[in-house]
Amino acid sequence: MQPHESHIIREILNGKTEKYAYFLNRYGQQVFALVVRIVGSQEEAEEITQDVFLKAFQQLSYYQADSGFSTWIYRIAANMAISAVRKRKYELLHLDEAAFANLPDELVDEALDDEREWRLQRLSAAIERLDADERALLTLYYQEEKSIREVAYILKISESNAKVKLHRTRKKLYLLIQTEE
Repeated sequence: MQPHESHIIREILNGKTEKYAYFLNRYGQQVFALVVRIVGSQEEAEEITQDVFLKAFQQLSYYQADSGFSTWIYRIAANMAISAVRKRKYELLHLDEAAFANLPDELVDEALDDEREWRLQRLSAAIERLDADERALLTLYYQEEKSIREVAYILKISESNAKVKLHRTRKKLYLLIQTEE
């Protein structure tokens, strides 16, 4: 956390609630971008983003400076976005577990690193078919460039679990792309 942010938090907790605008201005766009990538709808993301900042404000006294404020609010945002997607009760795609085990990592890496336009379009379509947890994991790690440690903290999983899920999600993406082709 930036040193002045802890000072702002203390001021807010001491009654200067108008100071919370700093966090809205500083992190609002980033939180919105994360949420929209998970839920896939700008309108829904706007509402969830407002709810995220409201919840963070209400829970501010529980914030512990062991992680940055941005990581803390990302955790709230990711969890709220995932919950919103789960409430939609979409039929989730489940792939055969044996298909993952027999898939060489090199093949997956090659396909996912392919930047030709048609491949990127298929990758984007495949990402949309992932469940919310998997989209959050990919968004945090690849688009937000969070470390495995930060991703694990935000998603409330162990670092080793984050690595395993990331590995499996990449393989799942590969299989989804192959079904599109």
